[in-house]
Amino acid sequence: MKADTLTVKDVFSKDIRYVVPLFQRPYVWTKEDQWEPLWEDVTTVAERLLQELEGVGPGEEVRAEERTPPHFLGAVVVDQLKTAVADVEARHIIDGQQRLTTLQLLLDSVQAVFAELGEKRAARLLRKLILNDEEVIKNSDDAYKVWPTNVDQAAFRAVMDDAADPAEFSENPIAQAHEFFGAAALEWISEATEPEEQARRVSALSTTLQGLLQLVVIDLEAHDNAQVIFETLNARGTPLLASDLIKNLVLQAAIQCGLDVQTLYDKYWQAFDERDYWRAEIRQGRLTRPRIDVYLYYWLIMRRAEEVASQDAFPTFRSYLTAQGKDVEAVLADLARSGRIYQHLDDISSTSQEGIFIYRWRTLDAQTLTPVVLWLFDQPSEVLASTERIRALKAIESWLIRRTVCRLTTKDYNRLFLELISVLSNDPSMSGETTERFLAGQKADARVWPSDRQLIDAFLSVPVYSLLTRSRLRMILEALEDAYRGPKSEDEFVTKGKLTIEHVLPQAWRENWSLFVPHGETEEAAALHRDRLLHTFGNLTLVTKSLNPALANATWPIKRKELSKYSVLHLTKRLLEADVVDWDEAAIEARGRQLADKAIMIWPRAGTA
Repeated sequence: MKADTLTVKDVFSKDIRYVVPLFQRPYVWTKEDQWEPLWEDVTTVAERLLQELEGVGPGEEVRAEERTPPHFLGAVVVDQLKTAVADVEARHIIDGQQRLTTLQLLLDSVQAVFAELGEKRAARLLRKLILNDEEVIKNSDDAYKVWPTNVDQAAFRAVMDDAADPAEFSENPIAQAHEFFGAAALEWISEATEPEEQARRVSALSTTLQGLLQLVVIDLEAHDNAQVIFETLNARGTPLLASDLIKNLVLQAAIQCGLDVQTLYDKYWQAFDERDYWRAEIRQGRLTRPRIDVYLYYWLIMRRAEEVASQDAFPTFRSYLTAQGKDVEAVLADLARSGRIYQHLDDISSTSQEGIFIYRWRTLDAQTLTPVVLWLFDQPSEVLASTERIRALKAIESWLIRRTVCRLTTKDYNRLFLELISVLSNDPSMSGETTERFLAGQKADARVWPSDRQLIDAFLSVPVYSLLTRSRLRMILEALEDAYRGPKSEDEFVTKGKLTIEHVLPQAWRENWSLFVPHGETEEAAALHRDRLLHTFGNLTLVTKSLNPALANATWPIKRKELSKYSVLHLTKRLLEADVVDWDEAAIEARGRQLADKAIMIWPRAGTA
């Protein structure tokens, strides 16, 4: 390889095309992280140059430029592309596509400002660094010195063509960067109020952009391995996504296999470059990651049925691809198909059996289950019937809910679900029965499927209001409400995530509620017993609107009347229909048993209860 320190003018002055391979990531630089710091660096250099130019006579501008320290922009790596003698010289950008693309957006936006201000010569000088000579190009796209990856080409063409209207790309970072630099340049130049001073600023900015910004350009030669260099530069500590590395790897492998990369990209990977869905940041544990990286992480676990550290997704994928001569197209097809299924999980009807499971599973935030869920939905219908998949999902949901209510540990879920994938893979058609048998057979405390007796005891004694998140507790109460409604109800399902959890016996019961002290028991012991029951299921209900705090803490007759105003929910209606004279410890425990019986019906345990 050959490395040179070049100015922006050196990089772009000749007729050349720097092409971003289609398998690289789209443009992702942002205002806060890159555009503003870059513009600050540019104006800092330009202002230093203005200082050096003060007092310099005609013809001595070169000395001022030599005394102005240049700004180093970083390194780019390019790989020579074979082109015909009559064609424009071309390079693949192996590393630095974000930097080179941004420079072109910067140059074009500034030259447009120069032209708007009537600085035609300065605009022409920058224009030469943006477009190739029209006499050497064969088609309109050859005109651009940098040509981005597929997903960004339309936006790039729109902002770089003065005759085009880029409005339709206003949400695209390419268009946003172009607009930012144009506005920033106009503002900086306009800080000078006198025409002569504005002209000096235009000249200093033009000189800075052309000759006082430097890059190290590493030009690879025929024997250099572009893929190895790409990984070395990007897989070890730089912010390139695992998905970007994987995309580069698999499509480079396709090139080596002599496959039609454009066709493979269009057919299998292009959908993953859709920003709004796959690049959106979602939570994974304590961190947030782009959805595509989260998906690839879980996909690898599903396919290998082995643990994968999130930071090792790329090397793990590389091993998977090379192991036993994996078919590149088959792997791409598998990624695309499973990706569509992963995305489809968001679109499943919330009232279907699968949709109800997904809502409850996501509310529990049991992310380690994702590979199992993906595996179950990934099986073709001719292999796994929907009834068997639903049976498996119901068993998993029961196992999760019971353990959540009983406050059992989650520390071994990871390995348990990996084992489940391995067991299910032996005979996918029997996934429902296999899942039930597998979970029911777990004996360790960290894995056991709680019995009916354990669930009843938890409903009667566990202060779930204090120990469960509001969303999880609400979800369980919603499930109980739905179970009371049934298919013949006017609305079979309650609106999810919108209701308020209400204590029947108020948390501030000491204000207005008398305490019955059994014979032989102290008042302190009786109060402690009541406080233990206060946050259990038997004392909790759902209402459609928060009660007035004063009324919520009122005596039982008043509280009961107030609750009746919000009694469209069966959980509350049944509580009121019981015609309980005094809402006391006995009433709470009796209702707790009723709700536990309903929970056992909703979440049955396979095998002996």
